[in-house]
Amino acid sequence: MTSDIHAYLDAHRRDLIAELIGWVRIRSVAGLPERAVEVLRSANWLAGQLRDLGFPEVQVWNREGAPAVYAQWCEAPDAPTVLIYSHHDVRAAKDEQWEETPPFEPAERGGRVYGRGTSDAKGQVLAHLWGIRAHLAATGRSAPAVNIKLLVEGEEEAGSPQLSELLDEHRPTADLVLFSDTLLWHREHPALCLGVRGMISAQIEVYGPLRDVHSGAVSGPAPNPVVELSRLIAALHDDKGRVTLPGFYDDVTEPSERFRPELAALPYSDEDWLARSETRSVGGEEGFTVLERLWARPAVEVLTVAAGDLTGASRAAVPAVASASLSIRTVPGQRIAGVAAQLRKWVADTIGDRVEYQLTVSEETAQEPYRTPPEHPAVAVLDAAMRDGFGRPVGRMGNAGGGPAELLARKLDAPVLFFGTGLPEDRWHDSDESVAVEVLLAGAATLAGFWSRLAEATPAPARK
Repeated sequence: MTSDIHAYLDAHRRDLIAELIGWVRIRSVAGLPERAVEVLRSANWLAGQLRDLGFPEVQVWNREGAPAVYAQWCEAPDAPTVLIYSHHDVRAAKDEQWEETPPFEPAERGGRVYGRGTSDAKGQVLAHLWGIRAHLAATGRSAPAVNIKLLVEGEEEAGSPQLSELLDEHRPTADLVLFSDTLLWHREHPALCLGVRGMISAQIEVYGPLRDVHSGAVSGPAPNPVVELSRLIAALHDDKGRVTLPGFYDDVTEPSERFRPELAALPYSDEDWLARSETRSVGGEEGFTVLERLWARPAVEVLTVAAGDLTGASRAAVPAVASASLSIRTVPGQRIAGVAAQLRKWVADTIGDRVEYQLTVSEETAQEPYRTPPEHPAVAVLDAAMRDGFGRPVGRMGNAGGGPAELLARKLDAPVLFFGTGLPEDRWHDSDESVAVEVLLAGAATLAGFWSRLAEATPAPARK
């Protein structure tokens, strides 16, 4: 059956690319009121594709301008039920920073499709659709071998603020969640993701003079919020790369004894990592490998800093306000409320008394970390499907970013398994985002085989 799956997908390569290009042309940018209608168009585009594929039940849950697509195909009463999760909204893009193609005028070249959302995450969703098509074609079935539900939300890039209420309102059920908004390690060395870090966003504003003041009149005695904010940011890490928030590491759960050797088994070199990630140099917490820092250790990053005359001619003034946005990545054991409290106390204890400040921690859109139970039977099933899909041995990895995996696991009372088709070099959230077509095809082949293997491995009647 594996050869039939690959033959089917190879024959439909151009169709997959055409669908991806058509979908990416829809500017479904999250969080921009002027793009709200395009997010709805994106949802309706996907809903139409699902109906054409054969899903008997397809709905668009358009809750407060963030349309999610829900579909189900449940015609296998003796098989498990799997809910696929992903998203169709995308990050904003600045045309002038894109060199390969305008972000919403996608193009294929060199085996990659360029455009905003090609990898994160419209390409991942289409890998699922083509995986189902290939599964049906190779098996001759009229419906999937397992019960498939699909939830593709429209505000993941804004932190999924309404997802919890959507789940409470509609109460979908499943035996397993397949989360598809993650990366693979390398196109030649696929790895099965076993967890995601959590995420907490924070914004700090530091106030100096009561208004922007000419530096020639007050320079010296005036409090400078840029200097104070810079000092605060510099104090976030010590000379060993460790985060200095008191108690930050106290609740960190160490990964299993087998996880560190599994990470060490992945092919890694600084040269390859720097070339693919375009990060210039390697840093971070001493005592851990780069992959452990990415997937098993918490981190704090500064994403934006703003003050003074950012555009136009300088007024040579000491600014009244300086601001910065922080992203805190957490790991199992850490909790949103605890880390938020640590940050608030640290800022209060560290900032100078010549300025005032306001710290906003976005706990309502924060996401807890999640790890897949490593002994769950579906892990071995997906491993085998990936070996067939990619034609290579499969390693183990984590995901450096976050996502609502813990929320889905808690609300559905079901374990979460991860499978994505992104790569570090795909430039998520950056200019010239792209996806490797061969990886999409290998991902679709993986999923096509996964459904048959899962049905064979878990023949007991579904619970939900």
